Amino acid sequence: MNIEHHIAKRLIKKHKTISVAESCSGGLLAHRLTNIPGSSQYFIGGVLVYANTAKSLLLKVSPTLLKKHGAVSRLIAEKMAIAIRKTLKSDFGISITGIAGPAGGTKDKPVGLTYIAVARQEKVVCEKYHFKGTRLNIKTAAVNSALRMLAKYLE
Repeated sequence: MNIEHHIAKRLIKKHKTISVAESCSGGLLAHRLTNIPGSSQYFIGGVLVYANTAKSLLLKVSPTLLKKHGAVSRLIAEKMAIAIRKTLKSDFGISITGIAGPAGGTKDKPVGLTYIAVARQEKVVCEKYHFKGTRLNIKTAAVNSALRMLAKYLE
């Protein structure tokens, strides 16, 4: 059984729902979660918020925070996960924000830097990663890590 099936079984068994807010992963997380037949039992929906304006308009992430911390930061990942959970009224919200490359990286925020946050009612957890490889490698690694984080919190 792959991780998506495991997550689906756990969400259904616990009568829990999930929603996603994705940036650098470009919708790949939602794609993986909805590839499971019956995913409408647990998957509420998601948003693809690539630009900062989308993060502000759709998730109400403060433009001031985005400017101060940058879209690729722990705080913004946490705000995204909380906002999507609250907006779509799901039990879990998960977000991914990062730099998939090959351009866009800086010394402080290199290509591959990614933050993934999982929010539930009582708390938010966020992990920082630095993935290597091509754009597709980084997107895939980010989604795989997000799925592992989610599976962990469903145990």
